[in-house]
Amino acid sequence: EKIGLKIRENTLLRIPFLLIIGDKEQETKSVSVRTREGLDLGAMSFKSFKTILEESISLRSNHKITKNI
Repeated sequence: EKIGLKIRENTLLRIPFLLIIGDKEQETKSVSVRTREGLDLGAMSFKSFKTILEESISLRSNHKITKNI
């Protein structure tokens, strides 16, 4: 399968974040990130993605707490 088709299929599955690692990303030791909404965040270091992921988890946890009050 081509990478574009895999990205589209997984976007439709509503996976929160897609990490794409191709030849270019391997060379630069980075990951390309897309959100479930289809927003392309571009290439970044794994450490940068980890920060985004932690913020997303924190926001989601805070939302659940607020929602239950």
